[in-house]
Amino acid sequence: MKYSNYFKMTIPAISRNESFARSVVSAFAAQLDPLVTQLADIKAAVSEAVTNCIVHAYCDVDEAGKITITAKSSDQHIYIKIKDNGCGIEDIKQAMTPLFTTKAEEERSGLGFAVMESCCDKIKVTSKKGKGTTVTLTFNIRQREVI
Repeated sequence: MKYSNYFKMTIPAISRNESFARSVVSAFAAQLDPLVTQLADIKAAVSEAVTNCIVHAYCDVDEAGKITITAKSSDQHIYIKIKDNGCGIEDIKQAMTPLFTTKAEEERSGLGFAVMESCCDKIKVTSKKGKGTTVTLTFNIRQREVI
């Protein structure tokens, strides 16, 4: 597939960068003139993916790791990859089960992947223990009807 536009950025995996990542991706997506609800879904999914990296990927290290976000667009699709080089996910299927959390002591709800799934048209998660995780979100942008 030919992409009409793309960007790639790498940010430290720190809490204040979650809103920055969400803003950058939503500004990129806005070029396709999505519905307001679609833009809200993109923001929510990216927010959850980045938060998962911040909370889970680098929890065993003292310094902030990095999150790489790549987004590509075609006429009516946006593909967003959120990648970390952290600890990885041992069991992806279990991690994607609603209410499963490895951080119960921190009162985590275990709904990050469920929120991502409900917001996008397709989600793909790949991970290798000790190497990191990549979450790919696909959104089909439905254009506004002109009356």
